[in-house]
Amino acid sequence: MHPTPTPRLMAIALLLLLGGCAVGPDYQRPATPDVSSFKQAQGWVPAAPADALQRGPWWQLFADPVLDQLAAQVEVSNQNVAAAVGAYAQARALVREQRASLFPTVTLDGRGNRSGNGGDGGNSASASSNYQVGLGGSWEPDVWGRLGRAADGAAASAQASAADLASATLSAQGELAVNYFSLRQTDAQKALLASTLAGYQRALEITQNRYDAGISAKTDVLQAQTQLANARADDAGLQRQRAQLEHAIAVLVGQAPGNFSLPAAAWNPVVPEVPVGVPSTLLQRRPDIAAAERRVAVANGQIGIAQSAYYPSLTLSASYGLGASRVADLFSASSSVWALGLSAAQALFNAGATSARVEGSEAAHAQAVARYRQTVLAAFQGVEDQLAATRVLLAQQDLRRQASAAADQVEQQVLNRYRSGQVGYTEVITAQATALSARRALVQAMADRQTTAVALIQSLGGGWQAQP
Repeated sequence: MHPTPTPRLMAIALLLLLGGCAVGPDYQRPATPDVSSFKQAQGWVPAAPADALQRGPWWQLFADPVLDQLAAQVEVSNQNVAAAVGAYAQARALVREQRASLFPTVTLDGRGNRSGNGGDGGNSASASSNYQVGLGGSWEPDVWGRLGRAADGAAASAQASAADLASATLSAQGELAVNYFSLRQTDAQKALLASTLAGYQRALEITQNRYDAGISAKTDVLQAQTQLANARADDAGLQRQRAQLEHAIAVLVGQAPGNFSLPAAAWNPVVPEVPVGVPSTLLQRRPDIAAAERRVAVANGQIGIAQSAYYPSLTLSASYGLGASRVADLFSASSSVWALGLSAAQALFNAGATSARVEGSEAAHAQAVARYRQTVLAAFQGVEDQLAATRVLLAQQDLRRQASAAADQVEQQVLNRYRSGQVGYTEVITAQATALSARRALVQAMADRQTTAVALIQSLGGGWQAQP
């Protein structure tokens, strides 16, 4: 007796599996600029403890309970974040689908039919029945690593989606914080204008009394009225700005603007000291950098997948079936059919399509590397920009405070001199406009420091940490 082909097929398959290797380049993280420290962080003294951003939500550093409540709603109700959650779930499902291709596929099928000759006048005796049930399986051995690289690529894509989710969440929370602080700044500006309007109203009354007494000219009254009307117009503009900010906050927390309102409240201009680590930690803390790096890994795997087309694809198959003319005899029949097979397919000529796909995947990898490095450079720039802005705004706020205090004194002195008839009302108008401008500039500087702190936290990646 000659040996059956089964051991030969198994031996061939075993040799193929043992001798198989994953084609394509092994992944290595692209090199990035070697930077030991941030230039703008010279002399930077972070607050203690230095790991404040790793101990919970970063927005709690601003000590605002209303902001805490709003920021917590972003992760639950923001629709951009919800879309990123869906994309991440889809990517994880794709990972499971790709990993399933590494295992055999087993199928169970059954069929039955009854046939006869119509020329017998419908005689049922000439009709015959046939019932079959079979069990089959197929498996594509991952000899060249194509399936494994596809599964690894899907896993890297899922990791990139996780980083995209973190990036979308951080972006929405940062936008919320900026809009919230801008709204509170608007409230402060309105309170400032309210006191200024009261002062302008008193100045108009003084001017009107002097005009009625024949001391001042009609132009003084007109100038005072003009200044008061302009200040009221500025207050109306602040009302419009506040409404727009309130609407933007409503959308960020997933609510209709018509159903959402934020009452005016005292502004707490806390500016936390943000801990700044070495630049190398930025590569793990920024989700957009992590996402770009994972997409480089995906592109690297695509090169191996494209190169695997240079080699034959192999498939192992097996089947076992039973057949009978009656359902009752189906599983007791002595006759059975089985088959084992090994198939191989290789493209002999495709006009260079395989090499074109390989070159295309290599070009896509080069693009992904360039995007990754550009993301890293942009991240370094963002941190440097915010560090410089933080330092400058701190000095600027002190100068704005000094200017505001001096302008307030000038305004009061000029108004007293006007009452005594030493100066004209034009000088009063100038002094009052200068004082108001200085006060508003001080409020703006305080708000800029808060929004810059938010931008710095975002540039550092918030409280997110890349998974290994």
